[in-house]
Amino acid sequence: MKHTFEQLRLDSVSRSFTNAEGHQLAALKGLDLNIQRGEFIALLGPSGCGKSTALNCIAGLQPLTGGGIWLDDTRIDILPPEKRGFGMVFQNYALFPHMSVLDNVGFGLKMRGVPKAEAVKRAKAALQLVQLIGHDAKLPGQLSGGQQQRVAIARAIVIEPPLVLMDEPLSNLDTKLRIEMRAEIRRIHGKLERATIYVTHDQDEALSMADRIVVMREGVVQQVASPKEVYSRPKNLHVARFMGFRNVVPFTLEGSQGESVAVSANGVRLLGTPMEGFDSKQVSVALRPDDMERASPGDQNAFDAHVETVEYGGRDSLIIVNTAFGKLWARIAGECSEGERIALRVAPSKALVYGEEK
Repeated sequence: MKHTFEQLRLDSVSRSFTNAEGHQLAALKGLDLNIQRGEFIALLGPSGCGKSTALNCIAGLQPLTGGGIWLDDTRIDILPPEKRGFGMVFQNYALFPHMSVLDNVGFGLKMRGVPKAEAVKRAKAALQLVQLIGHDAKLPGQLSGGQQQRVAIARAIVIEPPLVLMDEPLSNLDTKLRIEMRAEIRRIHGKLERATIYVTHDQDEALSMADRIVVMREGVVQQVASPKEVYSRPKNLHVARFMGFRNVVPFTLEGSQGESVAVSANGVRLLGTPMEGFDSKQVSVALRPDDMERASPGDQNAFDAHVETVEYGGRDSLIIVNTAFGKLWARIAGECSEGERIALRVAPSKALVYGEEK
C-alpha cells in the first residue's frame, strides 16, 4: 500500500452484529465520509455510537456488511489489515512487556522484512519524533503512562503509513497528562503531514485537536464540520446536548425578527437563532450554561430566576435556577446564594432554536 493518498472515501458503510438472541443490531448505518490527505479527523460521540466500529472497519479489524471503503481509486475493504498498511494506536497501548522500547517500535518493520540496520535507524528516528531518545533500552514497565503512549505512537508511525488510526488513546491518562498529550499528538501529526482519524468521547479532545469533527449517534453521522461550527452551531438537538447545551426548553414560536426568531413561554419572551426549519409553532430552545450571565435592568433577552442550588467553583458558580419556563443550569461569574432571586440574560446568538423535540 502506498505511503500517502489524496482521499479516503467511506461509501454507505454498514456494519451489523447478531446478538445472543439472534437479532441483527446495526452498529453503522450507511456511513458516508471523505477524508483528505493530511487531515486530522475526530470521530466523536457517546459510548455505543459506532465510532470505534467505524475505525475498526477502516483498519480491517471488522468486516463490512454493506458499502465500501476506497483509498483514492483502490478499494481497500476487501483487503486484510496488513495489506492496508495503516498505523494504529490502541486504548491500552498493546506494547510487548518483554521487549525494549526500541524493539517495540521496530516490531512492525521486522514483520515487513526491513533490514535490521534500516529498521533500527527508522525506529530511532520515530523515537526522536515523539521525544523519547535515551529510552531505547528500557522496558515498557519502566515508563510512565504518557511515555508508553508515545512508544505506541512511534510504533504506529515508523512504518510510514498513509493513515494513522487512534482509538481513545488518552483515556487511561490523568487530566494533566491528557492535556499535554493532546498538544503532543497534534505536533506529531503536523510533522508527519499524513491523515489521522482519532476516536474519542471527549469533546475537549476533539475540539482542541481536529480539523473536522464527525459527531455520531446510534451508528449515524449527525454532523461533520469544523470544531468551531460543531461547538457553536450544532446541527440538531442530539449534537447540541452532547456539545454542552445542557438546557433544552420548550417554547412557542412567535415569528421572525431580522436574523433572529422570537419565542415565548409563560410570559417570558426571548430572541434566538433559528437552526433549522420549523414544522409547527412548538420549538425547543437550547442554552449552554456557560452562555448565561447576570442581567441588569433593561437588558435584552433577560429573565427572572430563583436560585435553587449553588456549586461553588472559585472564579464562577454552577447554579440550578427555577424560571417561569422551567429549571435551568447556569454558570455565572462570582458568588450567589441559594434562595436568592436574580436576573439572567443570554445573547440571541447563543439561544439556539430547533424544531420541537420528538
